[in-house]
Amino acid sequence: MQLTQERAQQLSNIMQRVDHARPGSGLAKHIKMTQSPFVLLRGASSQFYDDLKNGVTQLPEALEQWPLTALIGDCHISNFGLFSEEGSHGDHVIFAPNDFDDACIGHSGWDLLRFLVSLILCADHCEGVIEGRYPKAEPIDKNKAVGKQQLQMALEGFLQAYSECCEDLLFERKDYRHVLDAFSDSHILAKPFQKALKRTANSEEFAIKSSLAKAVDLKKIPLQFRDLPERFARLSDTEYQEIEQHFAPYVDDKIVDIVARLGAGTGSVNMERYYLLVGPGSAEMADWPLYHIVEIKKQRAAAPLYEFAGLSPVNRLNPAHLTVMCQRQMQRNPDLVLDEVEWRDAHWLVRSRHHAKVGINPEDIACGKRARNGGFAEYARSCGTALALAHARGDRRSKRFEEAVVRDLPEATAELIKIAQKYTEQVKEDWYWLCSVEQA
Repeated sequence: MQLTQERAQQLSNIMQRVDHARPGSGLAKHIKMTQSPFVLLRGASSQFYDDLKNGVTQLPEALEQWPLTALIGDCHISNFGLFSEEGSHGDHVIFAPNDFDDACIGHSGWDLLRFLVSLILCADHCEGVIEGRYPKAEPIDKNKAVGKQQLQMALEGFLQAYSECCEDLLFERKDYRHVLDAFSDSHILAKPFQKALKRTANSEEFAIKSSLAKAVDLKKIPLQFRDLPERFARLSDTEYQEIEQHFAPYVDDKIVDIVARLGAGTGSVNMERYYLLVGPGSAEMADWPLYHIVEIKKQRAAAPLYEFAGLSPVNRLNPAHLTVMCQRQMQRNPDLVLDEVEWRDAHWLVRSRHHAKVGINPEDIACGKRARNGGFAEYARSCGTALALAHARGDRRSKRFEEAVVRDLPEATAELIKIAQKYTEQVKEDWYWLCSVEQA
């Protein structure tokens, strides 16, 4: 597929602005985005908002009239997952949005549209990997992906669950403290949920499968990060001492080790970040649950704000402060270690890593018998409910947001799905172009 010269230049300019490198320069993030259109969507959230601003895609008119609220900004199927509330300080596992790097105040319809596009591209990703159309992506050990019927059920189910949750909040059948924290044995999230439970502190697999155990050598005295050159880089003594001195006030115990984190994420794969191992300083086995990992990450402006900064004065907060504020609004029980720091002439996000975090990849929900027998739609409905709760918590003083959703979304559902399907084709064309540039 051939893009117009104008479109190609637009894509190149946005990648240069966001990533400080043009396509074809060999940037790891751009190479990663050539795995499939789904991975491109994950890494190119700024392009989505440029397209909204310039009319390449749009929301149904009714959705643009809804009250503004806190939103995810980079909403897609893999930015939901299972984790313990309050970061690594709690053991209550829930399913909810898990990435707030592009959170801001804006139109909730942006999250709805972007998630619908990700559902379509998720199914396409799995089908394409199985058929060999996307050979650069990780192989999938299942032989069949969801089809058109299952995809349509998922698209409609996501919006229906979102609307139903807002209706439940409106008529007080649910309140803002409600969370998704239980799944039937047949639900597609049942096994991931059990996996997360086993990774909580003091659980049976904590010392093997938790985020702490995977990153830290629990046999070392004192404890320290594992020797994983593809994930962690050791620091010079000078840099180690600088970070320890600057960030010690923002954590809740002693900093016992520090590494640079390499290659994490997709959209923010090129952003600097460090991991701090925080704990009491002893190496007793009984003390392991008292240790946790704190991430400090350089924060840039949320993706929607280059085009839509003027929607709310709240969006003028520095990038890290805005992320913290939105996360605290959208979550029932936010991380206990969650802050923002100015350092090295930039704004940095400080947050605790969850011991029990279990993420969701396309093949987890869109491949295999369970997915094809209703599991894909189950996952979409769970995301619809979780997203509605997060959006509605943006204003807990009134029900105006919920009233607007219940009034407008059922009638706008077909139009919104059609818009998502059309924009998906644009993402695929952009992906073919990026592949050609990176291969040149």
